[in-house]
Amino acid sequence: MERLRRRDLDPDPVILLERWMDHARAAGVHEPEAMTLATADAGGAPSARVVLLRGLGPDGLDFYTNYESRKGRDLAANPRAALVLYWAPVGRQVRVEGAVARLPREASAAYFAGRPRDSQVGAWASRQSAAVASRAELEARVREAEARFAAGEVPLPDFWGGYRLRPARWEFWQAHPYRLHDRFRYEPAPGGGWTVDRLSP
Repeated sequence: MERLRRRDLDPDPVILLERWMDHARAAGVHEPEAMTLATADAGGAPSARVVLLRGLGPDGLDFYTNYESRKGRDLAANPRAALVLYWAPVGRQVRVEGAVARLPREASAAYFAGRPRDSQVGAWASRQSAAVASRAELEARVREAEARFAAGEVPLPDFWGGYRLRPARWEFWQAHPYRLHDRFRYEPAPGGGWTVDRLSP
């Protein structure tokens, strides 16, 4: 892979992320929107899992989940998080850190309405991160939710919705032989925009 140079970057990290995601998609990466979300609880105990990037714009990166899940509880107690997108086939990684807040309910409702019906039903059936006695119990809860909403649309649950991470720091990483990787960090500039620094690998 060619070296990543400063002139290959964009002043706007959102535009660069979009460009890199398009590259990963064109290279056949499965679900280039998959990203590791790291959170910590009130005591600082970390937890990480993979979620999907469902919105990207100048205000941040969006994902959706059950508010009562472990990540939801972590974010309620400690509303800061880190995201990592990694595309092994193209040797690239993007790290993002920042504060996280819930999206407005209207935004969550609009996203939920566009989900497959089975996914909507699943959101009602799953007490995400809570212990369940058996697969049979989970499937019974799915049948109950299907019956409950058989006559019409599946509404947005009160316990489910979106979050937006507002970036305070970005890092774009590109693999290079002998572990001499290229790394560039974006941090807010005093007058607006971003300052960009090359980091040691």
